[in-house]
Parts: sequence; C-alpha cells; structure tokens
Amino acid sequence: MAFAIIEISTLFLAIIIAVVLYVILKNGTQLAMNAVFGIIVLAAAKFLFGLQIEITLLTVLICAIGGVFGAFLIIILNYLGIAFV
Repeated sequence: MAFAIIEISTLFLAIIIAVVLYVILKNGTQLAMNAVFGIIVLAAAKFLFGLQIEITLLTVLICAIGGVFGAFLIIILNYLGIAFV
C-alpha cells in the first residue's frame, strides 16, 4: 500500500513538472521569436536608413521583451539622438 501511494504521488509530481516545463518552454519560444523579429527590424533599419545602432545584450533584451515595438522604440531613440547612439 505504501508503494502505491509513492508511485501515485510520483506520477502526479511528474505531471506537474511536465506542465510547468511546457509553459516555460512555450513562453521561451515566444520570447525568442520576439527577439528575432526585433533584431530583423533593427537590421533592416540599419541597412535601409543607415542608423548606427549596435546589437548589444541590452538591445536584444529590449527586443525580446518589447518585440517589434521595442525595436521601434530603439530606432526612435537612436534617430532623436537620445540613446543607443
């Protein structure tokens, strides 16, 4: 009887861990896609408009969190000479 309780509790624990990992990896994938799209927008802005924006860890984090809108924010701040110059 004690082994059955241990096995059932292990099964429930495995299910909970699987669900948590799925949620984390799903969000991680979306975050990575946002970062990639943001960097593509930054690279296109550099190529088309000749902006001197460096791709650093900070710009990647802003693009990962803000996505394309974060990239536009970086472009606007660079164009106005406020930041990322």
